[in-house]
Amino acid sequence: MNQPTRGLHQQIVDILGERIVRGVHAPGSSLYPDRIEQELQVSKTVLREALRVLASKGLIDSRQKRGTFVRPRSDWNLLDGDLLRWQGQGIPDAGFLDNLAEVRGIVEPAGARLAALRRNDDDLAALAEALERMATAGKDTDAMVEADLAFHRSLLAATHNELLTRMEVVLEAGLRVRDHLVHGADHWTDSIPAHDAVLTAVRSQDPDLAERAVHALLDQAGADLRNVMKNCPPEETG
Repeated sequence: MNQPTRGLHQQIVDILGERIVRGVHAPGSSLYPDRIEQELQVSKTVLREALRVLASKGLIDSRQKRGTFVRPRSDWNLLDGDLLRWQGQGIPDAGFLDNLAEVRGIVEPAGARLAALRRNDDDLAALAEALERMATAGKDTDAMVEADLAFHRSLLAATHNELLTRMEVVLEAGLRVRDHLVHGADHWTDSIPAHDAVLTAVRSQDPDLAERAVHALLDQAGADLRNVMKNCPPEETG
């Protein structure tokens, strides 16, 4: 692997992290650094640093006489951006998607209420720009995904609550997985009107209407995702 050390280090973190969250290395199982070095053709230094990162995320631990092993899932930092990304790789399991949908259902309607009360002209401009990008994305899945993410980030930013805004790492994981699945399918419901309804409510400074608009948007998003998952081959749905 002739790559810069920093890039190689992140690649090893990603490989091992995804294996752990996918269950290839199950909780309680041992990791053998010598074998991993040989398999991935990396130095002890690179692997040691990658394992240190995984340990900081609560995935692994090392102890005398026991060696390096995978910690119980209850110890994992499940809100870590990398863990969310690894769980969303490929076709994630239904439980992961359900958890993300429930979090969105709690955070975004409440966020919309605050946004309606606190938004300023810059917030409205950011939401309108993201909506315009969605409208012009057409069949470009990547462009649609990025525009949708921008809209929901802007909605949280409009709350002007620093802690709530940080929830974007969770929402982004759910949105990115959901959007790639739905917009990568042959047909999906046009989500522009539902997003526009959210923007209209926020612009009108009507918190009740904003909350209802987000609930309607999430209901539509959930229905589209269920339809796509229903049509996925069994071997792809994990």
